[in-house]
Amino acid sequence: MAPTHEVTNQPPPLVDYDVFGTDEALVEGVQRHDAGWAMDALSALGRRAGSEEGQEWGRLANLNPPRLVTHDRYGHRIDEVEFHPAWHELMTVAIENGLHAGAWVDPKPGANVARAAAFSIWSHTEGGHGCPISMTHAAVPALRAGDPALAAEWEPRLMSKVYDPGLRIPSEKAGCLAGMGMTEKQGGSDVRTNSTRAVPAADGTYRLTGHKWFTSAPMCDVFLVLAQAPGGLTCFLVPRILPDGARNTFKIQRLKDKLGNKSNASSEPEFDDTVAWRLGDEGAGVRTIIEMVTSTRLDCVIGTATLMREAVAQATHHARHRQAFGKYLADQPLMRMVLADLALESEAATTLMTRLAAAVDDDEGPFKRVGLAVGKYWVCKRGPNVAAEALECFGGNGFVEDFPMATIYREAPLNSIWEGSGNVNVLDVLRGLAREPGAWESFRNEVSLAAGADSRLDAAALALDAEISDTADIEVRARRLVEHMALVLQGSLLVRFAPSAVADAFCASRLGNDWGHAFGTLPSGVDTAAIVERATPKVG
Repeated sequence: MAPTHEVTNQPPPLVDYDVFGTDEALVEGVQRHDAGWAMDALSALGRRAGSEEGQEWGRLANLNPPRLVTHDRYGHRIDEVEFHPAWHELMTVAIENGLHAGAWVDPKPGANVARAAAFSIWSHTEGGHGCPISMTHAAVPALRAGDPALAAEWEPRLMSKVYDPGLRIPSEKAGCLAGMGMTEKQGGSDVRTNSTRAVPAADGTYRLTGHKWFTSAPMCDVFLVLAQAPGGLTCFLVPRILPDGARNTFKIQRLKDKLGNKSNASSEPEFDDTVAWRLGDEGAGVRTIIEMVTSTRLDCVIGTATLMREAVAQATHHARHRQAFGKYLADQPLMRMVLADLALESEAATTLMTRLAAAVDDDEGPFKRVGLAVGKYWVCKRGPNVAAEALECFGGNGFVEDFPMATIYREAPLNSIWEGSGNVNVLDVLRGLAREPGAWESFRNEVSLAAGADSRLDAAALALDAEISDTADIEVRARRLVEHMALVLQGSLLVRFAPSAVADAFCASRLGNDWGHAFGTLPSGVDTAAIVERATPKVG
């Protein structure tokens, strides 16, 4: 008698492959932007990220979320968070590979591009542990901008490639991590309404009193925090452990029960006479911490571009192995149309991501300021749409927690909220264009590098010129304007650097208006087979 539970027509897991080497858009971006020297290291990290072990660490870290421990067994207040061992494994690899500080340790040409690629590659395991990695990376330029003496003290600790968890005297640790505490419950993104007070002390430090609403990774060693000093909103450095070994007051009221990002602890800390060191001038808090926000915004772009790539890799791999109605899904014309459309969105995000990282490397001030806000808004807005459509490619399996798409789907909305939600970033684009000398010119010059190569791109760029020159109701039209900026910028990059099949399909759909309202509505004649083949991970 035949067995009743013989498993057939189920794709193999997507494991044991090089996450980096099979992402052609990322490989080309690394080589294009002066980071070719990192190829071997990125491939090694890519193999580790695609390994069964790396994928299992990610699964376990999300399955076993962090646990708050407010007091020890004797009743002493300790305010610590316990993590599953898988979290520590993920953190160890990230820090050993310099994802937290490599671009500052060796700031050679392409350093931020290589770091962006590495951050993306290792995020294929899971996204939550990237939060303290990202904040540590972003803290360095903020420290440098705020106080050279504090930067000199903390940089060696933050740049160490040793992961040393646990709360101890920072000077005695092999490596430290940094976080930030900006938002409060009454204001959120409107940080100028913060009510946390900062009172100067006789020894030159300050004492903070207040409650932060959303502070991720509370087991970091030091935090950059905004509080109201006598001279206005100011940035402060707040260590968890003071130089004499005493615990600074950092009362964690609770951990947030988030929609996704389960492996990462996000908390509400309360300050009560908490010791802090001023970073920058009183009243210059936003100007000081904006250096940190700028870097973390780039990481939001990287994180979402990675989620898109992971979703497309999973969907194309599934379609290559799953049969329906007598054909593999990847050979079904309509499914191939969907996969190709998803692949276009993913490649456009990855290509923009590497270009923005290059702008950080080359310190392209005006373009960096506007380009990061444009990219953060648009790429992060597209992530949830890609995740939802890719999940559907799996049918019912996509909606089951045993499969990877459930985690990707829950994670996808996160980066559009982190570091300023959609409206905040759109308004920041308008501010950048109004206040940053040469901002529009630098953006338009970048787009013009593809002038004459595609008539649809040229027409979209001219229409954008008209939009930007009309200032009537510009705030009301801001989302449409920034969306248009993002698409024209992505189109210019793809026309210059992507294969013709990719660039033509992107310009026809996103810029030529030959596109529907859902993925899988590309125009007839698009080379979907070539686009899908390029996006499908090669395993074995």
